[in-house]
Amino acid sequence: MNNSLWTVMIFTMRNKLRSKSFIIMTIVLALLLVVAGNLPYLIDKLGGGDKITKVGFAQGQQATIVEGLKEYYAKLPEPGVELVSIASEGELKSALEAGDINGYLSFAEANAGGFPQATYHSKSAFEGGTASSLTAALQQVKTDLVIKDVGLSDEQRAQLFAPVKLMTEKVSFANEKGKTEEEQGMAIGLTYVMIILLFMSVMITGQLIATEITAEKSSRVMEIIVTSVSPLKQMWGKILGTFIVAVIQIAVLIGALVANLTMPQNADILKNFGVDLSTIDPKLLVFAVFFFLAGFFLYATLFAAVGSIVSRTEDLGQAVMPITLLTLVGFYVAMFGLNQPDSTLMIVCQYIPFFSPFLMFLRIGLAEPAWWEIALSVGILIASTLLIGWISAKIYRVGVLMYGKRPSIKEIVKAMKAYKV
Repeated sequence: MNNSLWTVMIFTMRNKLRSKSFIIMTIVLALLLVVAGNLPYLIDKLGGGDKITKVGFAQGQQATIVEGLKEYYAKLPEPGVELVSIASEGELKSALEAGDINGYLSFAEANAGGFPQATYHSKSAFEGGTASSLTAALQQVKTDLVIKDVGLSDEQRAQLFAPVKLMTEKVSFANEKGKTEEEQGMAIGLTYVMIILLFMSVMITGQLIATEITAEKSSRVMEIIVTSVSPLKQMWGKILGTFIVAVIQIAVLIGALVANLTMPQNADILKNFGVDLSTIDPKLLVFAVFFFLAGFFLYATLFAAVGSIVSRTEDLGQAVMPITLLTLVGFYVAMFGLNQPDSTLMIVCQYIPFFSPFLMFLRIGLAEPAWWEIALSVGILIASTLLIGWISAKIYRVGVLMYGKRPSIKEIVKAMKAYKV
């Protein structure tokens, strides 16, 4: 590696790693991920997961239904609802006001042998969990009463309520074993994480690259730098230095998250969610690294080129808006594709180099594109990255020394023809 390129890269890394804003942001994000990694455990311990909702009822009112509700909740390992008997219907509201109960049930008169209309009364309008639990319980009581009237045996009743098990498996048409439900779940998780990482890396580091170049240009430091380092080496030194810093930051954040997820108190939670890292396809990890690198460098060169033609940092936001919109379109199309990876939109956009880092990886993880689709998309992406990198280098070469108003496309093209990269 040429010394000047290495010098620019080390200088960029040193400035970023020593920056107070970078250190503070990394620490804050790491702490947020630590909390996120332990969030299920914290909710379980601090959110009152074992809290029992006391539901009152008037003595003597719909005794059969109330007894059925008690039997229903008695069979549950974690009932969540406790039925409390109140002397009379008139005292229910007083008991609720005093805090003796969290709510109470009332029943309207049943129509000609039908099931009575039940109403749950509470202090809050947001009692969806308790209301849903009571609805399920009343439905079970109603079913039991109907079955009892019909005269089904215990064996017939057991067969009627036996749950139906349905397994899912992704069918493969490429002489490979179809993916199980767990493998599909891990593929979806990895795809989602990779899309988020690529989007955040492009948005944050791309802005950093463009801002630093514009700041050096506006302070006239650029005029000194270009006398000792060629613009091409300067551009790639900044891009590579920022990329390494971004990788270090991502490694710290992912390490903080994984370290907390693998702690003993979270082991059961991960098991309940079906998280098993051993089910991840190694081929998918290789594609994840490739598309992350290709997408990062594709957008980084664009941000560097735009940053070089802007003389004031105040104008940078407007200048990089088209690149930001391209990134947002790719991200949102990928979010849409999580549910429909084989849609026409996904198949068409997987060949567009600005979107393929998001979409081609998504289709590899969630669908089964043909080998030629992958090869064509990868080929277009590599060629586009090299072409855009070359064009960006030429724009950077002429842009860093162009001051005043932002040059037009015609002026940039004319200047590019006059200089070689």
